[in-house]
Amino acid sequence: MHLIRKHLVRAVLVAFAVGCSDGSGPGENGVSLGYVAVAEGLLNPVFLTAPAGDDRLFVIEQQGTIRIIEDETVLTTPFLDIRDLVLAGGERGLLSVAFHPNYAANGLFYVYYTDDGGDTQVARYTVSADPNVADPNSAEAILSVSQPFSNHNGGLLLFGPDDMLYIGLGDGGDANDPLNSGQDRSTLLGSILRIDVDGGTPYAIPSDNPFVGEAGVREEIWAYGLRNPWRFSIDVQSNFMWIGDVGQNSWEEINAVNVTNGGANFGWNIMEGAGCRESGCDTTGLGLVLPVLQWENPGTGCAAIGGHVYHGSLMPSLQGHYFFSDLCGGWLRSAFQQNGVIVDVFDWSVPQLSPLSFGVDANQELYIMTSDGFVYRVREVDLES
Repeated sequence: MHLIRKHLVRAVLVAFAVGCSDGSGPGENGVSLGYVAVAEGLLNPVFLTAPAGDDRLFVIEQQGTIRIIEDETVLTTPFLDIRDLVLAGGERGLLSVAFHPNYAANGLFYVYYTDDGGDTQVARYTVSADPNVADPNSAEAILSVSQPFSNHNGGLLLFGPDDMLYIGLGDGGDANDPLNSGQDRSTLLGSILRIDVDGGTPYAIPSDNPFVGEAGVREEIWAYGLRNPWRFSIDVQSNFMWIGDVGQNSWEEINAVNVTNGGANFGWNIMEGAGCRESGCDTTGLGLVLPVLQWENPGTGCAAIGGHVYHGSLMPSLQGHYFFSDLCGGWLRSAFQQNGVIVDVFDWSVPQLSPLSFGVDANQELYIMTSDGFVYRVREVDLES
């Protein structure tokens, strides 16, 4: 049995200088960023979140467990252990959790995992009388999606400010999207879905979803044309959804679109990044939404790690900055958007990590999870103090 230890790092802060794309911005005011380790010894921590108003951190371990970090201690007993249901390894496993907006009253939460047959399952669970332990027998199936290959599982669940549940699915895997899932709206693959878990059993289709009533199209789809959306988030202040989409052979990309405007086509498998995958491709009339950020693959990365727009208190100079990374690049960058346009990108000179995912707590503070089992909190350091 793997032993989860109380972290021994004692919250050591490492601060490093900041660089900016044009030499201006937070760095010129003597501000830098540092990482504070709040936990270690976790097994492939791939997601972190917290219910509203809750000081605990809930961390997904890919193997099929949800661990609670409380006062910088990983509790011995998992909040949920469904390892007997989960096929883990590679891009499969237990990949995320979303707490119902009314979790404090109803105790409901939702998980996204790969079952032992390799397919995607979204299920609802209920917390037990012990707030640190869920009821493993409370599972209710919400959504099942067949997966033709072992990769590109997507894997994020997120309740939006509209209380709808958003679900990210990759194109089903293999290379080059052989099933054309990215542009096929008759399949749920290659899409972000939007469903109403309170409006029906097991869910209802929101009446304002973009493809409601359109023949031959899955009405759950909110946006499509994605290869593998490994982490997306919604900035409730700007109403923008930010999506990190893992590229094929040339480009990694970040997409951003107003969450009130469903129906976006992000271009895969016609486009990779902002360019056509084949010379002379015809995009006329498709209305493709191009990425707001992209970087070369190979070169500075290999797999986009989508993050969050920051609205916490530990980095006051960086309010409204979107943080993101890359699995192979290991760097930390932030981008600032005004009126839907990226006006600055900052390349932070922090030590390279092996990032798996970002997360935020109930206070909107930012965390990074790494493949060596650490959870780090990101914070600002004033070098002049």
